[in-house]
Amino acid sequence: MDLTKKRKRINWNCLVIIGLIVSLSFAIPNANAQKRKFLSVGTAPPGGAFFVVGGAIAQVVSNHTKDMKWEVSAEATKGTQENIRRLAKSELEFALANAAISYFAVRGEGAWKGEQPIRTVMTLAPNVALFITPQSSGVKNLSDLKGKRAVVGPAGAGFEYFLQPILGAHGVSYEDFTPLHNTQAGAVDMLADGSAAAAFLGGAVPTASITRASASQNIFFIPFDDTAKQELFENYPFFNAVVIPSGTYRGQDEPFHGMNVGAMHLITAANLDADTVYQFTKILYEQRAEVVKIHPAGKAINPKNVVKDTGTPFHPGAIRYYKEVGIWHDEGSAPTESSEN
Repeated sequence: MDLTKKRKRINWNCLVIIGLIVSLSFAIPNANAQKRKFLSVGTAPPGGAFFVVGGAIAQVVSNHTKDMKWEVSAEATKGTQENIRRLAKSELEFALANAAISYFAVRGEGAWKGEQPIRTVMTLAPNVALFITPQSSGVKNLSDLKGKRAVVGPAGAGFEYFLQPILGAHGVSYEDFTPLHNTQAGAVDMLADGSAAAAFLGGAVPTASITRASASQNIFFIPFDDTAKQELFENYPFFNAVVIPSGTYRGQDEPFHGMNVGAMHLITAANLDADTVYQFTKILYEQRAEVVKIHPAGKAINPKNVVKDTGTPFHPGAIRYYKEVGIWHDEGSAPTESSEN
């Protein structure tokens, strides 16, 4: 082979190699650009506000992440306790939870075996829960539950963390009546067919299950004793007074003086990367008006409320965003990492 042909072949081979390198340099970013990220938001069983609000959060964030190739979906679960356990196992990326249950979980207290690695993303709406009963049941106060059958929430949902203190302050325990476990939707059916005399229902106001129950029959809202409420407020940081405005539910002609039994809050795993949490927080906060269109609980996504301290440390990704928009306060708005225990 003469020298000229040899040089041409070498030059051709070089061009092929350069072409392959250039092709790969474009192919790798394109492959990464097409890679999708799947994020699940744990909610609760149908019938309560967690189910609706969690679905709204997932939908709104998903609608604004097309360029990021995120696919965000809501998943019905048994509620807070399952959500916390599944976050720890990386089976969920985000979840709704009751702040009272999270309070004990992150400290490893109560039935929790060890401190649970969860962090707050944002504080949401008050969880306004109460016992309701058909007007015809004859139950007029919590003491009247004695000897009756009452739904106390889904099995494994963790309602006992706030329900047992409420009952105890009123001189009632699970031993005084027959506690039944069912979803909020199932509890309404049990009230309708007479298989339960009362049901403990709630969430963000208005709560779908209470709306449904009051639409189908005349419902009585069992009042809390004022002295008992004051005792609860003094002994537990997650209880506080809330008034349900008159007319919220059919037949509710007077304001109901109830309680926040642990605010709804959005949580995530402590080890979820900060950038994902930052972007999720940013999108949800900036598009909060769209959440309100789906459920009024979205109004709780406001500058004063989202950074409220409920006893569970905030995730660094969320803190980063709140500092960026100037609503984070180092003192009083949320605990630092060193104060979690």
